[in-house]
Amino acid sequence: MNYPQGVSAQDFDSALDEFRRIVGADNVFISEADVALYRDAYSPKWGESDELVASAAVAPTTVEQVQAIVKAANRLRIPLFAISTGKNLGYGGSAPNMSGSVIVDLKLLNKIIEVDDKRNFCIVEPGVSYFDLYNYIQERGLKLMMDVPDPGWGSPLGNALDHGVGYTLGNYRDHFGSHCGMEVVLPDGELLRTGMAAVPGAETWGENKYGYGAYVDGLFAQSNFGIVTKMGFWMMPQPEHYLSCMVKVPRYEDIIPLIDTVNYLEDQGLIGHPRYGCPMDSLCLMWEPESYKTTRELMQLNNQPGGASVAEYQSYAQNHGLEYWNVVLNFYGPKKTLFANWEYAQEKFADIPGVQFEQLESYSLPIAKKDQQKLRHQVALGIPNMSIFSIGARSEAMPNPDDGHAWFAPIVPRNGKAFIKAHEVFCKAAKELGLTSAPIARTNVPQTWQYRSYIYLFPFFISRSDKEQNRKAVDQFITLVKLAAEHGWTEYRTAPIFQDIVASTYSFNNNALLRFQSLLKDTVDPNGIIAPGRGGIWPKRYREDA
Repeated sequence: MNYPQGVSAQDFDSALDEFRRIVGADNVFISEADVALYRDAYSPKWGESDELVASAAVAPTTVEQVQAIVKAANRLRIPLFAISTGKNLGYGGSAPNMSGSVIVDLKLLNKIIEVDDKRNFCIVEPGVSYFDLYNYIQERGLKLMMDVPDPGWGSPLGNALDHGVGYTLGNYRDHFGSHCGMEVVLPDGELLRTGMAAVPGAETWGENKYGYGAYVDGLFAQSNFGIVTKMGFWMMPQPEHYLSCMVKVPRYEDIIPLIDTVNYLEDQGLIGHPRYGCPMDSLCLMWEPESYKTTRELMQLNNQPGGASVAEYQSYAQNHGLEYWNVVLNFYGPKKTLFANWEYAQEKFADIPGVQFEQLESYSLPIAKKDQQKLRHQVALGIPNMSIFSIGARSEAMPNPDDGHAWFAPIVPRNGKAFIKAHEVFCKAAKELGLTSAPIARTNVPQTWQYRSYIYLFPFFISRSDKEQNRKAVDQFITLVKLAAEHGWTEYRTAPIFQDIVASTYSFNNNALLRFQSLLKDTVDPNGIIAPGRGGIWPKRYREDA
């Protein structure tokens, strides 16, 4: 048994007995095989002595049971780590920040409380997946469109609490930003509701997120101040039509006017998620093998640490009749309006020499099932699926796939010159580090899921059989986190093993932010039982032990 730090075997066994009394023996899991299901399948520490693993798991079915579990854990000082569906692959999966923690698995809290397609909101529990909510909407013929991430087996609640993102309009694809009101079990077991949900009998839980007074919802995202058991979300009314078009530009430096124009269109509310692409980019080749084709020549260019030079990629593109960059623009709304907006967009891009335009898809909504499989990106229409796993599948771009990946995901300024600077910084570092386990090149594209933010995303690939490769990847990851911070960039989200180092980069005024968070932690959770270390926030009992 992997006992939590500072917890005796006697107290731990007493806690398990309490948990069995609360939820029943069938919903307390202690066998090695059961607990192994909560490992991070993509952990770069897989099989190492310091891999972050749980000691046990408990699966409540009601909010009252969650409260009772927390109260019992408080008495016996047992650290808990709550998960929704635990599908956070690439960012830690369902593994806790501190080994030995007991997983509170909320998958059985799976009620869809309310969905309203006139006021356009929903209220759900943590065990509800994107597939569950989508099926609920489709079965009832509700006129709503979800915003979903990749893949669709995750939880809207859990994804939002880790600042997860999606693919439609900016105000919906920021999933925490589009949440509205929540219910939280605090570290002492008390039940809290926020916003209008705090008003007994209020019918506006899913409409007004602020209510009155101090706004506290943000304290419960990427943190450890409570266990969220319900959340409301604003939802997108189903538009009449969907139009998807592509803009292609021929030269590397065209990314500057391309980004400037896309930002202008999106900030006016004319387009949804802009999806940048590059026919030579390793991630594009893995994500969309049906659209982007690799060759042996391109593999040789990409397999160099830091990739090839701009001149080499430019030559390759010209020789193969390819653009250097492209961007897919998605339009939602009345059909006439969308085509007028597309015409306007073409006028705005027209000053870029050699620019090309292509209409990709045009559908009236709701889209027929026979047409769904034809979609280039089902997520652009709120249809959950599992296609993103193509990134790890065997393909021409990845002939020898590894066993997983950890995402490196710093936020960089939303303009072309800054993105070129990020290319320079990371490609230079990759060459100096001899970094081959992550695809970094002058072809990396901006990821635009978070509205008004660009994420410079690439994975570090992980192998369960090559521990030396994994150790090197961890060291390189940490080196790049520190390097990015020197330029004012840092992660928006990361796996537990990197959360301390990422939290430390938010270091203004001698880490005033982390010191304030620690003060809050010690006040609301003096026994330090809720997710010790989550978001880099450690309770006093473990800070002192450290």
